[in-house]
Amino acid sequence: MCLLNKFKIILATGLGMLAGFAALAQVPETPSAGQILQDIKKLKVLGSVLYIAAHPDDENTRLIAWLSNHALYRTGYLSLTRGDGGQNLIGDEQGVELGLIRTQELLAARRIDGGEQFFSRAFDFGFSKNPEETFRIWDKQAVLSDVVWVIRQFRPDVIIARFPEDGRAGHGHHSASGIMARLGYEAAGNADEFTDQFGKGARVWQPKRVLWNTFNFGSANTIDSTKQFSLEVGQYNTLTGKSIGELAGESRSQHKSQGFGVSRQRGNSKEYFSLVAGEPVKQGLMDGVTTSWDRVKNAEGIEAMINGIIRLYDMEHPDASIPALLQLKSRLLAIQPFDQWVKIKLRDLDRIIQHCAGIYAEAIVTQPAVVTGDSAKLMLNIINRSDFPMSIRTIGFNDKFQDIQKPLPANVWTQIPYAVPMGNSLLETQPYWLRMPKKDGMFDVQDQQLIGKGENEPPTLEVFIALGNRVIKVNPSIQYRVVDPVKAELYNPIHVTNPFLLYNDPGVLLFRKNSSDSATLQVNIQSVKAANAASPNILLSGANSGYKQQMPQSAMQFAANDKKTITLKVPNYMKGTGKEEDVLHLSFKPGGSFGDAEFFNARRMIEYDHIPTQTWHYQDVVKVLHIDLKTVGKKIGYLPGAGDKIPEALLQMGYQVTELKEADLKPELLKQFDAVVMGVRAYNIHDYLAQAYEGLMTYVKNGGNLIVQYNTNNFISSLKGKMAPYPFSIGRTRITDEQSPVQFLLPNHPVLNFPNKITTKDFEGWVQERSVYHAEGLDANWQLPLGLNDPNEPMQNGSLAIAPYGKGNFVYTALVFFRELPAGVPGAYRLLANLLALPKH
Repeated sequence: MCLLNKFKIILATGLGMLAGFAALAQVPETPSAGQILQDIKKLKVLGSVLYIAAHPDDENTRLIAWLSNHALYRTGYLSLTRGDGGQNLIGDEQGVELGLIRTQELLAARRIDGGEQFFSRAFDFGFSKNPEETFRIWDKQAVLSDVVWVIRQFRPDVIIARFPEDGRAGHGHHSASGIMARLGYEAAGNADEFTDQFGKGARVWQPKRVLWNTFNFGSANTIDSTKQFSLEVGQYNTLTGKSIGELAGESRSQHKSQGFGVSRQRGNSKEYFSLVAGEPVKQGLMDGVTTSWDRVKNAEGIEAMINGIIRLYDMEHPDASIPALLQLKSRLLAIQPFDQWVKIKLRDLDRIIQHCAGIYAEAIVTQPAVVTGDSAKLMLNIINRSDFPMSIRTIGFNDKFQDIQKPLPANVWTQIPYAVPMGNSLLETQPYWLRMPKKDGMFDVQDQQLIGKGENEPPTLEVFIALGNRVIKVNPSIQYRVVDPVKAELYNPIHVTNPFLLYNDPGVLLFRKNSSDSATLQVNIQSVKAANAASPNILLSGANSGYKQQMPQSAMQFAANDKKTITLKVPNYMKGTGKEEDVLHLSFKPGGSFGDAEFFNARRMIEYDHIPTQTWHYQDVVKVLHIDLKTVGKKIGYLPGAGDKIPEALLQMGYQVTELKEADLKPELLKQFDAVVMGVRAYNIHDYLAQAYEGLMTYVKNGGNLIVQYNTNNFISSLKGKMAPYPFSIGRTRITDEQSPVQFLLPNHPVLNFPNKITTKDFEGWVQERSVYHAEGLDANWQLPLGLNDPNEPMQNGSLAIAPYGKGNFVYTALVFFRELPAGVPGAYRLLANLLALPKH
């Protein structure tokens, strides 16, 4: 068997899972000679550590950087969630879209600190106060199965938990991750646990120990230097020119959506550990673990070969090491049985040889998207920047190969056109955890081989390059590249999309109870490529009402990336049904050459400078409300905060909404508004509000209603000045159980009676939580109409605080209107209408 075919078989049978777990780069790697030498040194080390916590940004980047770059262990971070329930400081994405951002921030962090990234299927549903609540929402056995699967696949020698199992963790997800670390350790080594995994590539694996990485942050200091094992992790690395603390700071600062930019740390620093399970530590982290090639059978002489390569390595001529590296590869291929560590090191070795030769390869498409049914046309750009003779033997995609036999002369930019058969389905590039509808607190992922992966394996070319009589494989990701005049080269993943995309505006249609009024719905149809819709129809279908309607349209001719807006009048089809809520699905049938094809997907592209563009497809449904809603007043001023969809809800309620800017916050301009609403965290992000205090208070004093949504007061977001007419502070209290009971402490207060009678029914169907960051330190000037509490906790009255002032009212609301209104929760609309209608005094 020729070496090329043998290598293909090895890759097909052994390396697929390993490649899928690696953090994926946006820009092709071009490491320095020093970094290459460090990678060669890492070939000697056969130890691995898995770090486990709950969210993106929970991980200890300093420890991960030390493990990967100083100890040279294979290091992974398993985050149980993708951070979907966090708070977004850089935009208005929430839920799964925020999870997409935070996933990429984690992958960007791992590219810096050298770790690999894993996830379970657990959905971050927001703040949780204890693990019991967490496991009521998550499927505990499913999460444990995922943890065990990752342990059995990654096979760590040591597991490190970020958090303890008790309240010191500060968050129910945190303590749950500590529980999962211990239970995963116990189950992964038990042949009677999760036996279905054994037929899918897993085998029993027992790590040596589980340690808890103790900490001192916030008000919790869990470090006991007299009893806990410690590591010095502040070393300086001359090969990279950075200390571990500098790498950690750069890695940590990738969590931009959470406001975790930090300084680079330099100098000595210790990490402390407490034993959770397994063998105790006597001398070092890897006590009882063989981390050299002695742990692999029939691997005699390999360490000596690597030492020889290191000794003769020439920083100015890394390509001089290629012959010895190729001999090392032949020796690894000869090892039988074929150990997992051999597979890992063969993968790393190919990358090292590529970098020693200065091989740069990219697979660039001319368009960012492939339409279903089409192929992607690309250009393979490749260059050999060494004097070592080599040639391309074969190019492949999805196990289909084409012989090329093209030399790669020294320092010559070579271009090879190629077409890859993509575009069979949107699912090819849809984030794998979003391919199926989410189930309560868990993503639905049916393919066991996908579970645990950081993201989809990107479409890549397989380029087999012959160096003498040896072969290495280079895997350039298929990407779209654009050159921006300011930002220069930008690389983004290619994605598969439908020829037509369908968007609805607004996302909620609100009908007054028993009104005959129709509602206006805009349907935006976007074509990805030129197309003719010969006999188009828009189809409307109610999920809960049986409503169906077909709306024929005139023929439409679309240019590429064209958009056409169609305005529909939707009747109040809920009238007389007795129902209050429905979900309206829309689809588009272009007819003509498209036959009976029906399109209903929208596409969202999330673009930030610090991550690759994220694309996902979804059905843009419309929530329909048919409720008893009364409103008073007409004109509302809205000052944007960190991002919410309150203005859209106000428009549906029938108000006229004016967006306010700093220059508008003057009493003579504000007096035209019946109420002014501040977006979430407005006082955290607009420093000028401190100077606008007097003008806003004058507006209230003269009879206006000022409604301030929640703000935070912590190390990330502090308040710069006064907010209200009377003193109060913002605490950390929140009500996380969205089904928790509500008490009316002031049942006769106008906010509970005018113009809508508020009952406990108005608090049914809330999503994720009740409230965040309550008002505290309130004196007798404040009216507190609502009492809330989570299970087994005392009642809290700071979720809604109203202060009559002069003729008007100041309101601080920690209630999560920013979640409930876009979700179409009827009671949230009715309660907001009452806040806007608070009477003058």
